[in-house]
Amino acid sequence: MEAKWCFLATMALLAMLVVVVNGDEEVKTIVKIVKGKKVCDKGWECKGLSAYCCNQTISDFFQTYQFENLFSKRNTPVAHASGFWDYHSFITAAAEYQPHGFGTTGGKFMGQKEVAAFLGHVGSKTSCGYGVATGGPLAWGLCYNKEMSPSQTYCDDYYKYTYPCTPGVSYHGRGALPLYWNYNYGKTGEALKIDLLNHPEHIENNATLAFQAAMWKWMTPEKKHLPSAHDVFVGKWKPTKNDTLAKRVPGFGTTMNVLYGDQVCGKGDDESMNNIVSHYLYYLDLMGVGREEAGSHEVLSCAEQLPFNQASASASASSS
Repeated sequence: MEAKWCFLATMALLAMLVVVVNGDEEVKTIVKIVKGKKVCDKGWECKGLSAYCCNQTISDFFQTYQFENLFSKRNTPVAHASGFWDYHSFITAAAEYQPHGFGTTGGKFMGQKEVAAFLGHVGSKTSCGYGVATGGPLAWGLCYNKEMSPSQTYCDDYYKYTYPCTPGVSYHGRGALPLYWNYNYGKTGEALKIDLLNHPEHIENNATLAFQAAMWKWMTPEKKHLPSAHDVFVGKWKPTKNDTLAKRVPGFGTTMNVLYGDQVCGKGDDESMNNIVSHYLYYLDLMGVGREEAGSHEVLSCAEQLPFNQASASASASSS
């Protein structure tokens, strides 16, 4: 009888349905035991059975009002992408990557810091803020969703056999972490299962897709031997002896090295680097974490780091 009761209790754990009320929406969390490990699915907020979905998810600690505070000027009449970006698109996109640890690695505190770090990059790269802008220069993130006056079509014929340019199509900057060049649209489109090589405009027409493309870039190593920005930030990356000699350490500074290489890193007190760091610190404050939790200058900066990759001519032209 006792053995039967234990069996029934175990079976109950295998398919437990938990109802969680988050704001105005009811989120049903499915909890299962798979190969002896607890995994969860939180529907549109954390899609797919994963141990990470059993942790607090992004919407538990980062809510609509905070998104609005971070990007308070994005819907003003002078913003170039007014009405495009919103919280629901961000969370919908994040649902694809939270099962892989985006914002769900290392507990609530690390999750908050990672969201602030990711959005710090996004805010810096999509800002139309300037020194005397209303609300200050850091309040204008998500002002853009595309490059306004492209100087070229960003077609690199070196990739004509793998990612051939579509006639009449321009591969200028679009998105939350702007994509440039045919090969980047091609690789990202393959990963997201969207034909971005022929239709790069999908990025500027769909905010969820624009966030997804940025999160894929954040979570994915550029090359097999390199870490992702996510890994270096949450501490999953362990520096080698060569990394230590190159002054590359886990933390926010090395996320810039992963994403931009020598466009911003190893250049001393670089304005572009400082702008990204400033957005990160500003967002930490607004999210209630506080910039004092960002770490030392060595962790925050990549000023003295040797770049993982030297930028190619095309890559260097893609900075925004």
